[in-house]
Amino acid sequence: MTELLERVVRRVKNLSDREQDAIASLILEELEDDARWERSFAESQIVLAKLANEAMAEDKAGKTVALDPNKL
Repeated sequence: MTELLERVVRRVKNLSDREQDAIASLILEELEDDARWERSFAESQIVLAKLANEAMAEDKAGKTVALDPNKL
């Protein structure tokens, strides 16, 4: 455990049970949210790679048109 986390734990120990539970809930929610984000990001990489491959194949097959920024 890091020194910073140890300091936090020492301070949290002095709080009421209700306050400790509230802080613990916040931390757990954050950890779960991070895990969900990591899963979503990993899954999106597969989708993005597939889309990129499709776009490159379309370009190679001559099915694309050069973008003219002046016509946007």
